[in-house]
Amino acid sequence: MLAERLKVANRHSEFQRIQCILIRATLGSSASEIARLLGWSVATVHMLHSRYSREGDALFDLKPKGGRRHQNLSFEEEAALLAPYLGRAATGGILVVSEVHVAYEARIGKKVPPSTVYRLLARHDWRKIVPRPQHPKADPAAQAAFKKTPSGGR
Repeated sequence: MLAERLKVANRHSEFQRIQCILIRATLGSSASEIARLLGWSVATVHMLHSRYSREGDALFDLKPKGGRRHQNLSFEEEAALLAPYLGRAATGGILVVSEVHVAYEARIGKKVPPSTVYRLLARHDWRKIVPRPQHPKADPAAQAAFKKTPSGGR
């Protein structure tokens, strides 16, 4: 059964766990030999063998890492909170982050750092649009000529 499971292992970590149990079951190798073969510590091998005897095949069902485990609001709740602010910003208004920050803290009932609100806005594809650094009708030749005159140089 473990040999078949080894053939369909999806991840390297799952493959190694199965190997750890399979080597002991088929070859009867000691924990130190298995640890040397897999590049693990002996304590890890002992822990896996102990867990396998308690949990069985459930040991190999690993949950993927990542995700928002400490979220205050779901993505949909965040979108509902931001809707009036982003709507105003889309029609030419200015999105004031401090207003969003106050509303967010009121909604969740605790204080959060400003970076939380900026990450929230980034998650919802908000970006800060800033004015151009120069006027679109600026004439670089006229500016250069002005700089060469005695009054315009300094």
